[in-house]
Amino acid sequence: MQMFREIMHRSPALKFQSRLFSNRSKTQLAKRVIKPTCDVFLNHRGIDTKRTIATLLYDYLSRFNLRPFLDNKTMKPGDKLFEKIDSAIHGCKVGVAMFSPNYCQSYFCLHELALIMETKKKVIPIFCDIKPSQLRVPRNVVSDKKELRRFNWALEEAKNTVGLTFDSYKGNLSEVVTSASEIVIKSLIELENEERLMYKNFSSRTKTPVPLMPTKSILKEY
Repeated sequence: MQMFREIMHRSPALKFQSRLFSNRSKTQLAKRVIKPTCDVFLNHRGIDTKRTIATLLYDYLSRFNLRPFLDNKTMKPGDKLFEKIDSAIHGCKVGVAMFSPNYCQSYFCLHELALIMETKKKVIPIFCDIKPSQLRVPRNVVSDKKELRRFNWALEEAKNTVGLTFDSYKGNLSEVVTSASEIVIKSLIELENEERLMYKNFSSRTKTPVPLMPTKSILKEY
């Protein structure tokens, strides 16, 4: 808990976020909002990053009252795999793509990435022990030409997005998790401010009340 107090003390973004939500009427907002399935979708290859950066990032974001989606933490027995994952991606606002040496060997990872890109979510890439230039779709993962084009397009989009890098032999895992969390929170603040501005402008033009875009309090009050 002390670590999070220190982070909140030194981070302008988190200070702004705390002020933003402390001034909001949460009771009134709750009546007007349909909560999304998740706020942040964590796209990763389990055998490479689930026990390290993916789980740590999930736990870190959860402490700030966010709803990150991580398959083994979020899904329950009986859930339909594609249905649950696709719904979470459609409902989220930000996607964190954790690229790793075995990432492109997974059809599920590539499908998730493609759907995140197709739904135009804000994407934060983290390149873990791999360079962007090394990312490519292996021939044995997908045979359908349409799917192959879809996956290649998504990878190219990710390669051309500024992200974080992490070297497990030299890097500090805590630092990259903290940095990624800060970027996620700042992105959510920016997206919410954009949504509220659009809502305000639309309401002022039409003079017709419309529901707010899905949103929720990002930080717990300590």
